[in-house]
Amino acid sequence: MDLDETDRRILAELAENSRRSSREIARRLGLSVGTVANRIARLKELGIIRRFTVELDTEKLGYDITVVVDVYISKGNVIEVEREIASLPGVMAVYDVTGDFDAVVLAKFRSRADLSEFTKRLMAMEHVQRTNTHVALNTIKEDFVVYRGPGIVRGPSGSTFVHSSGGKV
Repeated sequence: MDLDETDRRILAELAENSRRSSREIARRLGLSVGTVANRIARLKELGIIRRFTVELDTEKLGYDITVVVDVYISKGNVIEVEREIASLPGVMAVYDVTGDFDAVVLAKFRSRADLSEFTKRLMAMEHVQRTNTHVALNTIKEDFVVYRGPGIVRGPSGSTFVHSSGGKV
């Protein structure tokens, strides 16, 4: 999907604050409200924008335990098992990966008891052969906002302009 500079600038605005109105985005980018509203509608229709959401501080909500789990799944059953894992409480992400393991799971828990229950349920799944669980000691960076807008730079006043190199900033 080829996005033009206007699309990228609008996405950067929404990635920064998904509650920002079309009117506010238009003002910040020097565009008409209709242009912004139409572009957002098109980006939603194309599936580029899947939903508007908030970023939560999971630790402040009591989810102090973060784990990354490598999962080895018996051959031929990977996708079904990954979907089953994705439905478990606490699971934030499931990745189908290459390497020694078949899947990598990112999960968060409030207590060791919750982690223990998750681990037991995971190991009880029919095609899960083995797991390797990594418990995070500290969170250095956790930011799932991928799109910051290639070539987009924020000025000190919050103004947006396109960096001449067009590179990611």
